[in-house]
Amino acid sequence: MAIGIDLGVKTLAVMADSAKEIREVANPRHLDTALKQLRHASRTVSRRQGPDRRMGHKPSKRWEKANAARNRVHHRVANLRADALHKLTTSIAAEYGTVVVEDLNVAGMLRNRRLARRIADAGFGEIRRQLEYKTRQRHATRLVVADRWYPSSKTCSECGAVKAKLPLHVRTYICDACGLVIDRDENAALNLAALAAAAVTGTGVAGDQDTAPAASKPRGADRKTRATRPGRTARTGRAGGATLPHQWQTETRDRPQAEAFTLWRRDGPSGPQCPEC
Repeated sequence: MAIGIDLGVKTLAVMADSAKEIREVANPRHLDTALKQLRHASRTVSRRQGPDRRMGHKPSKRWEKANAARNRVHHRVANLRADALHKLTTSIAAEYGTVVVEDLNVAGMLRNRRLARRIADAGFGEIRRQLEYKTRQRHATRLVVADRWYPSSKTCSECGAVKAKLPLHVRTYICDACGLVIDRDENAALNLAALAAAAVTGTGVAGDQDTAPAASKPRGADRKTRATRPGRTARTGRAGGATLPHQWQTETRDRPQAEAFTLWRRDGPSGPQCPEC
């Protein structure tokens, strides 16, 4: 069975399978839950005497203790997030045969100052990374990444009509062609699930990620020496002077060693001389 996953901030994942059954996973928002505790810990650290490299001051024991307490809060938030994401991705990889996700531009989404913290806390990139290696380990599971410009939210999951515009604040999708009324995230998940059949038949805009990565080349392996063109002659300087040393070397590169040595004795190290000299 195939499943399409639409990731979001309000709801972490809206999933729809090939039978059009919808399943939602709430966003736990671990960082937002611990913000009050982190603010208190940061204020405590700021009141202590910290390190000062310019003045050569070492941090006080109280600062080290307060900083360690703040770090423990950060570590706990990271561990809770990793635990939740691992449980989610493991269940998806074990239950479904084909998993379809979006190719989100997470780096571009993080430029939004209003949503950057919540997007980073959700871990969109980590979800895809875990699904990539977990589906690869399970040979019966396949990961398909939809094209980045595929309009999953603007396309009607019932008739296939595509809206010209669908602002982000509009949370309900209303099809102008067939009159379908559905949540925009559920509509996107259904469209992603439909891409699983397109990936199997080789049609559509889905992109398979099961291919093995290209072998890495050693440093400098792709550098090639430029071959000398046959019959190429050296050019003189712009002012009509003698042949430059590197040009004269190119001219005699393909000649036998004895002939090149003869030219060197006749013309000298500076190249051919003028007949009148």
